[in-house]
Amino acid sequence: MNYCWVLKAWFEELGDDVGSMAFPNARGKALSREGGDYLLKQAVQRAIPACPSLATKNITPHVVRHSTAMHLLQAGGDIATMALWLGHESIETTHMYLQADLAMKEKALAKLDPLEGEWKRFQADDPLLTFLTSL
Repeated sequence: MNYCWVLKAWFEELGDDVGSMAFPNARGKALSREGGDYLLKQAVQRAIPACPSLATKNITPHVVRHSTAMHLLQAGGDIATMALWLGHESIETTHMYLQADLAMKEKALAKLDPLEGEWKRFQADDPLLTFLTSL
């Protein structure tokens, strides 16, 4: 979906006073990190009556950023676009999102042919366990 109309309407509402600044603070200056955190905390407090479990969660701008990135990935967004959106200098930094998505791993495993014959879970022998516990 294309939500450019939302941004256009928002900039029209802001008027010419703020120029190209999308999120000014109450005094018309750039919204600071603390200001963004304050607004998020207010939004969470207003949402708690409709979703009481929010009261026990630690919701920060950083959590929202990573949650949004995971949703973009799960919706089929490519990792290069995510890297640009997140402001990562290197695509390797964004690669952690691919490693973190358990649902995507399960989907990939479901595409594999089932194992033939019997299989059993690996059991470490006593010398290996002794070595590992000595570390």
